Amino acid sequence: MPEYRDRLPQLDGALFLTDGGIETDLIFNEGLELPLFAAVDLLRTVEGRGAIERYFRKYLAIASDYGLGFLLETPTWRASADWGERLGYETGLIDQLNADAVELLAGIRGDRTAASAPVVISGCVGPRGDGYDPGVRMSAEEAADYHSAQIGVFSRTVADQVTAITMNYVEEAIGVARAAAWFDMPVVISFT
Repeated sequence: MPEYRDRLPQLDGALFLTDGGIETDLIFNEGLELPLFAAVDLLRTVEGRGAIERYFRKYLAIASDYGLGFLLETPTWRASADWGERLGYETGLIDQLNADAVELLAGIRGDRTAASAPVVISGCVGPRGDGYDPGVRMSAEEAADYHSAQIGVFSRTVADQVTAITMNYVEEAIGVARAAAWFDMPVVISFT
């Protein structure tokens, strides 16, 4: 059961920390290869899951040292249908990886949850196209349909919210917000 979906603690005005760009860090600081800049691919191996866990635990330690809340963002920026196809994933694997990402972060959250410093899990949604050049644009209705698959998976997990990052046109952002509403998921939209 989600801990904060019905009342997000960050809305009460406390300070929260979040991570600083998982893909960039893992590539340039850890020397990992991420096909198509997709950190979600790491969930396919024990070693990859360990790299994700170590990455988030560094940030969680900082939040803990300063008594801050923490926003755990799933490494699923490129875990939608089109990106899964480009990554060569079999049907159903994207859904499983989205659920696995939340499960991994729930384990990390389970290690440190306190009323004074909550840990919120957010399902990360990326753009259908590139984060800097949308390519083919969707209508808001098309975007809602497209993103509803990933958001629907998050709604069946303990994820507390959905965050869409690097959105680069309004119709796609509206579609994400509509899909989140269909599943009663709080949503944050961030543009490039």
